[in-house]
Amino acid sequence: MMPDLAGEPVGADEFASLMAPLGPFESQPRIAVACSGGRDSMALTLLIRDWAAARGGDATALIVDHALRPESAAEAGQTAKWLQSRGIAPRSLRRCGPIPSADIQAAARNARYTLMSDWCEANQCLHLAVGHHLDDQAETFLLRLARGSGVDGLAAIAPVSETRTMRIVRPLLRIPGERLARTLAQFDMPDYVEDPSNRDSAFARVRMRRLASTLGREGMTPRRLADTAARMARARAALEDAVAGLLAHAAVLHAAGYCFIQTMPLRAAPREVALRALARVLICIGGRDYPPRLERLERLYAWLFAVDGGRGRTLSGCRVLKRESALLICREPAAATSVLAARDTLDWDNRFRLRLHVRGQSRGEIRRLGNAGWRRAVGDAPALKSTPIPAPARPSLPALWSSSELLAVPHLGYCRQADITVEKISFSPKRPLITARFTLH
Repeated sequence: MMPDLAGEPVGADEFASLMAPLGPFESQPRIAVACSGGRDSMALTLLIRDWAAARGGDATALIVDHALRPESAAEAGQTAKWLQSRGIAPRSLRRCGPIPSADIQAAARNARYTLMSDWCEANQCLHLAVGHHLDDQAETFLLRLARGSGVDGLAAIAPVSETRTMRIVRPLLRIPGERLARTLAQFDMPDYVEDPSNRDSAFARVRMRRLASTLGREGMTPRRLADTAARMARARAALEDAVAGLLAHAAVLHAAGYCFIQTMPLRAAPREVALRALARVLICIGGRDYPPRLERLERLYAWLFAVDGGRGRTLSGCRVLKRESALLICREPAAATSVLAARDTLDWDNRFRLRLHVRGQSRGEIRRLGNAGWRRAVGDAPALKSTPIPAPARPSLPALWSSSELLAVPHLGYCRQADITVEKISFSPKRPLITARFTLH
């Protein structure tokens, strides 16, 4: 546990010690910083600038104009000027589209991460630093406690999160916000953006923040709440280790986007571990962000061992079918509704990444094969009937179409002469079967 240095700015040596466990980083690190122009992100950007420069690397500040308030464009412009005056390269990113009618904070958050993730991928930047600090950690813990979260939710914010394209690092989770204010003062940066939504009691996080002094008098200080979140993180990491071991032993994931998992290891595992393993498979195969509700997952678990299992189950956009000593989990065709116009590279159904070669003005689209598509494919190439891909998994395979004409089904090796070809396809689900373990504070 770090000493409480309330009131003191964060120095270079201390910040280096905060960054060290979040690595590894390149010998000359390139790191992007999410910079809203607020106090916390400005302090982080300045700290990252010096940390990267000391190692022969560089930092880029990503400023997102979410276009959800009239002032946002001017704020983004002012933030860019402040950063340029400090020798930091800013990159401004703007959200497009209509203003959502509900849950505006979530919409702004999703837009920020989507735009920053896209920039990092395009610029081959592996690390994105975010300015969440100790007070944010405590608020997140309380919000999730109020929602009845279990171990996973109460572990709160992870110091490192890994996506398909980058690592999100949060070095300030043990630093209280007041120290970041002192840090900005030490950098002689008195100005920063004040987001009025941070004072709007319509938002639960703001209401929770206003309770901080009352809770603190009862012993629930931000530091103590963050320490409790760290203990939950240890429990979550241990469970994730057990789940990874079970899946490595019992599950076989296929490149065509389906999975077989042996039922006996599931039965032998502790119930909590087995439920989590099932959830991981469903998230992966279904292209989802989050697991199904616990009560639905428990009903599925009970069905696995029922004598009369019936025809199968659907959950989280997946079909679950019993196959002798294993379960087959594949994408539910009716849920694979994504239709994407053919272009050089694309991600389809949150599961497959494709690279196409499109000649001239040719038009086509990627959509599911479907039962009708399967009949067309085997009618044209009867040998496809011997494919090892299970019948329930075939309708949800990605296929290249031109209007009603089937051009290619890469996983079946089916391809007709056309001006659009699939050069490469990979199963790249939004959430992989086994993720990086929840990192500890």
